[in-house]
Amino acid sequence: MREETNLTVSRPNLLRAWWPALVWMVLIAFESTDFFSAEHTGSMLYTLLTRLFGQIDFYKFLVFHHYLRKTGHVVGYGVLSVLLLRGWRATLVRDHAWLWRPAWLAWLGTAFVAAMDEWHQSYIPSRTGSIWDVALDSVAGLGFLLVAYFWLRRSEKVA
Repeated sequence: MREETNLTVSRPNLLRAWWPALVWMVLIAFESTDFFSAEHTGSMLYTLLTRLFGQIDFYKFLVFHHYLRKTGHVVGYGVLSVLLLRGWRATLVRDHAWLWRPAWLAWLGTAFVAAMDEWHQSYIPSRTGSIWDVALDSVAGLGFLLVAYFWLRRSEKVA
């Protein structure tokens, strides 16, 4: 009976730990569709900006749009890495490597999702799969994880 109680108590905690990462991965998958291709987001954004600000130099807009999309990669996969870190920290038993192991698994998960996302995009005619985007996403995840690591270490020293 005692074991059943522990199982029922731990399941909601794991669900609470992992649902944000799962929802974020679904969002990434949705953004990987034809609807969010550069052509579609560019035309919608260009129309919106020209209505708000008048005529815009199209070539400058293309550069802006490119960097905006890459910023989306950095933020999207950076957040994913932190959400995966949250899930792994709640799942794994704390031991001598209690922060490094979850961080390593979070980074591997981020790189895996990035690779699968780009692989998926390679099958969509309006999208392209790029190894450079996988690299950007993985480096972004690593950067966010480093910030989270030092933040968590600092908060542990205070406590």
